[in-house]
Amino acid sequence: MQLVRQKEQKTLHGRRRTAGSRGRAGVVLSALLVAALGTACGSGDSGGTPDPTGSGKAGAGLGARGEQRGPAARQARLVAAKKWKLAEPPLEAPPAPKGKPELTTREGFEVDGHENLPPVFTTIPTKDKVVFLTFDDGAEKDPEFLKMMQELRIPYTAFLSDYLVRDDYSYFKEMQAAGVTLNNHSVNHRYLPALSYEKQREEICGQQDTMQRMFGKRPTAFRPPYGNYNEDTLRAAKSCGIKAVPLWNAEAFPKRMDYRERDRDLHPGDIILTHFRGREDWEGSMPDLVRNVMKTVTDKGYAVARLEDYL
Repeated sequence: MQLVRQKEQKTLHGRRRTAGSRGRAGVVLSALLVAALGTACGSGDSGGTPDPTGSGKAGAGLGARGEQRGPAARQARLVAAKKWKLAEPPLEAPPAPKGKPELTTREGFEVDGHENLPPVFTTIPTKDKVVFLTFDDGAEKDPEFLKMMQELRIPYTAFLSDYLVRDDYSYFKEMQAAGVTLNNHSVNHRYLPALSYEKQREEICGQQDTMQRMFGKRPTAFRPPYGNYNEDTLRAAKSCGIKAVPLWNAEAFPKRMDYRERDRDLHPGDIILTHFRGREDWEGSMPDLVRNVMKTVTDKGYAVARLEDYL
């Protein structure tokens, strides 16, 4: 049986952090941010959730999805950037494409019979100068991260493993309520190619069932643990309702970025992987991680876009 293995940076998946489980009565925004950015909702993959990116051109009173635009919104972004110690506010992503890009499996990432299985990709085909930020597993539950991402209006996607999430589903429900799409990263984060087809199906479909029960939606995107999969993995994922398998082309840490390509750079449509990790595992907090990745992305002239707008 053909095996495809994509190397992921070593992470400490066995640790759980619940430091953020206290004092999360909700994400509180400053009066200026609330007034300027509003809480307009759009039709996203997670179902009627706020659009974190906005759309339309600066200076147009409202974006295509109702998000407030213009000088007040720009001022609010500057205020948020200063609060969270960013040298520059995040760049605004362009409007979501009217037609979804055609997703195909990256060359070299195929398995036997892949034409009938979900595509596996590391980059979204687009000419937009955007990248996509994704967080895996669910170990660290930092309330400051939730506030930072909402106040800066940075879109991101989560791929959750239940064994790390089940001690505090409320944290991820709060995330979902803020417009974040929650996707499948298996139940126990096991090395799937070592398992039988049925055991792989238990890991993937089991997580689908849990996410339906806890978050009200069965995901359509799945990321295999460690980026490792084989034909059985993709067959099982398809049988569980998975339509796409996004991997990554870059990985973010609090003090560095790693890249898959030899040019060690970002490209339009690249998917960035990082993890729910904190000081116990890394040399920095989740806000430190966000500051590092946003400095890199912004300095290179990229905006962070909403992955689901392109899937």
